[in-house]
Amino acid sequence: MNIEDHVMFTARHGKWEVGEKLVVMHDENIARFLARISNTVNDKIGEYLIDIMNVPALISLAEDIATKDLKEVFKTLKSPGLSRKAGALVFEKDKEAKKLVVDVAKAFLIRETLSRTDLRVNYPEEPIKELQVVLPFREEHINFTAKHVKEGEKWIVVKRLMIDEKVQMADIARILAGINETATLKIAHYADINTKGIREYFKGITKKTKGDALGIAVEKLLHFDPGSYAPEGFEEYARVYALRILLENLGMKLDIPAKSLEKYMEKKG
Repeated sequence: MNIEDHVMFTARHGKWEVGEKLVVMHDENIARFLARISNTVNDKIGEYLIDIMNVPALISLAEDIATKDLKEVFKTLKSPGLSRKAGALVFEKDKEAKKLVVDVAKAFLIRETLSRTDLRVNYPEEPIKELQVVLPFREEHINFTAKHVKEGEKWIVVKRLMIDEKVQMADIARILAGINETATLKIAHYADINTKGIREYFKGITKKTKGDALGIAVEKLLHFDPGSYAPEGFEEYARVYALRILLENLGMKLDIPAKSLEKYMEKKG
């Protein structure tokens, strides 16, 4: 069967029932639709972490940290004390499994904190809030598919989770995080974001950056010129990538790490 080029996201779980499909496959359309999917899944992940960590307490902590000056916010998020605070708010007791959950909790805390500052953590697109397609499955599920052939290059992806009583909440968080990671990778491609140039802009900033040097790194972020790294209409996308890349250099994560959740689920059997 010949499957048309498309990008599609559907979700049905409890009262959450959304879905849209893109078939007009211009690069700009694909980038913006993937951005909507990214915003959609990022807005929902926290709801599916409640079985493995104290999400309300993490949000409360994020609200407290976000009241500080931005340089102090980064200093706090990068401090060793953050791991201890996050560790105290996860429910896992097994040492190896707990380390994986703490990694997820820290990423969640970082994103929640920075979302309460003037920095942009989401793309400037509306998340998917309605069901505008026929659901591909009657059962509860999370489904993301894409196919696009351009100039001989083929992109095909299927990320799907069928949800029944055996599926744990953290596994739903895992599939959502994985969808976000795929979207993040492809948005930069289709929006023509110069991520290589952004990495060069933040060259020299590492996990060892702290003190005054960390303050300088934050100033560098605040003075970032997105128009130099993205075409017209995608400047705000470049801001998101600038923040993500700076955090990566500093040893932090803007996005929930799907791999950590995957390894955690494997350990829990």
